Amino acid sequence: MTNFSEFKLSLEIRIDWSDLDMYEHVNNVSYMRYLQSGRVNFWEASGIHEFYQNSNQGTMLVSTKCDFNKSLYYPGRAIIKTKLDFIGNTSFGLKHIILNENDEICAEGNDVVVCFDFDKNETFPVPDWLRKRISAL
Repeated sequence: MTNFSEFKLSLEIRIDWSDLDMYEHVNNVSYMRYLQSGRVNFWEASGIHEFYQNSNQGTMLVSTKCDFNKSLYYPGRAIIKTKLDFIGNTSFGLKHIILNENDEICAEGNDVVVCFDFDKNETFPVPDWLRKRISAL
């Protein structure tokens, strides 16, 4: 088993029949939804979601990428592990891995998000409190 200890956030999702394609394995669109679930898990753990609800400021996805390594199948589970990849001035990146029930890497994803003020329609620097919180995840 590979050591995934650097990925502190983990989310397990049941693979649904509707996640499959005509080849009876998980469709690539479903992998992107799994990455989205990993991002939302990160937003909730870091306080980004609560910050947005209180201020109309939050993060906006500007880039996402997924490399597919191995198929996932129904019935089964997808385990999405997420960690901070980098922090810039107004942006930061997330690294995701999607595992099957045997802890085999089925996909690897990368996201870039910017801090965004939805009232002003512009980016803003990553606040110090957020840098601290996401660095701990």
